[in-house]
Amino acid sequence: MIKILIANRGEIALRIMRTAREMGIATVAVYSVVDRLMPFVGYADEAVCIGPPAPGLSYLNAERIIRAALDQGADAIHPGYGFLSENAGFARKTRDAGLAFIGPSPEAIDQMGNKISARRSAERAGVPMLPGTNQAVRTTREALEALSRIGYPSLIKAAAGGGGKGMRVVHSREEVEQQLKSAASEAMTAFGDDAVFIEKYVQSPRHIEIQVLGDQHGNYVHLFERECSIQRRHQKLIEEAPSSCLTPEIREQMGASALEIARSCGYYGAGTVEFLVDEQLRFYFLEMNTRLQVEHPVTEWITGLDLVREQIRIATGEPLGYSQKDLSIMGHSIELRVCAEDPGHDFLPETGRLEQYRRPSGIGIRVDDGYEQGLEIPIHYDPLLSKLISWGKDRQQAIARLVRAIGEYEVAGVPTTLGFGSWALEHPAFVSGQFDTFFISKYFRPEHPPEGDHASEEIAALVGAWILDQEKKQVVVTPKDPAPASLWKSRRWPD
Repeated sequence: MIKILIANRGEIALRIMRTAREMGIATVAVYSVVDRLMPFVGYADEAVCIGPPAPGLSYLNAERIIRAALDQGADAIHPGYGFLSENAGFARKTRDAGLAFIGPSPEAIDQMGNKISARRSAERAGVPMLPGTNQAVRTTREALEALSRIGYPSLIKAAAGGGGKGMRVVHSREEVEQQLKSAASEAMTAFGDDAVFIEKYVQSPRHIEIQVLGDQHGNYVHLFERECSIQRRHQKLIEEAPSSCLTPEIREQMGASALEIARSCGYYGAGTVEFLVDEQLRFYFLEMNTRLQVEHPVTEWITGLDLVREQIRIATGEPLGYSQKDLSIMGHSIELRVCAEDPGHDFLPETGRLEQYRRPSGIGIRVDDGYEQGLEIPIHYDPLLSKLISWGKDRQQAIARLVRAIGEYEVAGVPTTLGFGSWALEHPAFVSGQFDTFFISKYFRPEHPPEGDHASEEIAALVGAWILDQEKKQVVVTPKDPAPASLWKSRRWPD
């Protein structure tokens, strides 16, 4: 493989390009006009503008992306995550154009991308599943019949897509008709498909996923688990590896189940099998993500593997070259998603200019980011600024290092999740490892947002020093105009 086009933007595009450069592979960036000054564009060997800011006219425009790859002489396309990464049609078009798709086959994406067909695959593979329907539920009568068998509370879920869209909890017969209509309507709006199914609702679950790798020769390994239970709006904010709750026996069972799922669809490349785990540590198949995950760095740090390198190797037809017995967990890693969001206002994404931006560093700290000081945070895309990742010899050290790094991270111009991250990492429930997916709703109070906007604190200190230096002068401080209301309230981004 000589040249790769990265069909994505921001931190993930830059992260893929770095591995490609280490491998001696040239890279092509594609970008919308609003992203022309982004670091990933300058880092690439070549860059092609593919359209206006709207994703449908740029990063979701398969034809323009494939044409750019062919025009620049690329051998392959890496989709990153989000956008077209789990679009089987795009994978087929890439393959039909004579380009390698750095990801699984279109057939595997089709099979696992729909939650109903994924449930059927899991059932055939003998993987533990929650009681539910393995076909679409279209009418209230069908829903009531299913619920008489499954029981209450249950969850009505969209068959397509994710990010919490098209999901409704039903606690009684009286709620079924309205919640069914609501879930189906939201699913149609979000995904163009109103198919929904029903699954038993787990009251206090943990969200734990298993990273798998498979090559095109039938070899498979799992890279252990990631704990992803700290979420808002069914979207992850803090991830760690390994989980604080799994025993070696349960880890082995979950890993074996994840590999059965991968084998059931002939999967190759990097993929993630997600599970819900109840209070008794019983686990149940949730879904499979047929792409690289946002949180993949924590797995890289505890295994020593570069997952992008492995994706590229697999796409070129190389065998894995190692087996399960060659892999082990080394230490502990935690990731905080640093997003341009306001935790005090329901984590609503915000736009603005990065007036100040300085990354932390030091032993055991990694920052995957895609912005520089002075850049604007656009409204059109994921509000993720960076992924701040720590590693330690144990969980306690990983927490301490991440808290320290948060304190060193300087961001001004937009609200971020840094202060929330510091609060969460030091909360007794997190420190003890006794938490579930309702951590935020149980403990976080938006009316009293956590301290931790460290950039603001440092700016205040600098202002204070300046005032002391100018004490003989009269200083008038004019407050800034209030920030405009966010226009991103309906946005949903990748897990």
